[in-house]
Amino acid sequence: MRTRVYIDGFNLYYGCLKGTPHKWLDPFALCSALLPRNQVEHVRYFTARISARPNDPDQAVRQQTYLRALATVPEITVHLGHFLTHEVTMPDAVAWTAGRYRGVQVIKTEEKGSDVNLATHLLMDAFDDAFDMAVVVSNDSDLKEPMALVRNRFKKGVGILNPQQNVSRALQPLAHFIKPIRSGALAAAQFPAQLTDSAGVFQKPVRW
Repeated sequence: MRTRVYIDGFNLYYGCLKGTPHKWLDPFALCSALLPRNQVEHVRYFTARISARPNDPDQAVRQQTYLRALATVPEITVHLGHFLTHEVTMPDAVAWTAGRYRGVQVIKTEEKGSDVNLATHLLMDAFDDAFDMAVVVSNDSDLKEPMALVRNRFKKGVGILNPQQNVSRALQPLAHFIKPIRSGALAAAQFPAQLTDSAGVFQKPVRW
């Protein structure tokens, strides 16, 4: 069965990678292992470039190295959204609970575009008859409508590889199958520590 996989990179990261030693993940190897009866032809990976932070100045460099690793797999296409970082005034939680308002200045970071990009490519690939089964790696209920259209309008199969502990009630009725992503599968689908591309040899980040 022709299968394409659509990965919400941040949903995957915060769902089952953050705080683990499995961040050097080969998504194509993972999906192929979790879907042994499917012919996984392509993986679309949706993310956004992050910026260095005062408490983690190497964060952007690590991500760039990981994007370079993804580019070594011809079956993976990376689609980039963007981050917005700006200063906003928000209510202080303690004062708010006490019935008072006291505004505090905070830095708000918002990731924009990944869910819209994922939905767009999911629907366009369905329209182009590029798959028989679409597998979504996300637990974001915002994807309910495009997944429903893929299943009901285009008559395609829809599966979910769930990176989080619970399954969205909005998405659950739309999936022909749902599989969890367990730590053992993540551990078995790591890139080699050393990789080579057209620019030369590069290494897995030491602090990753």
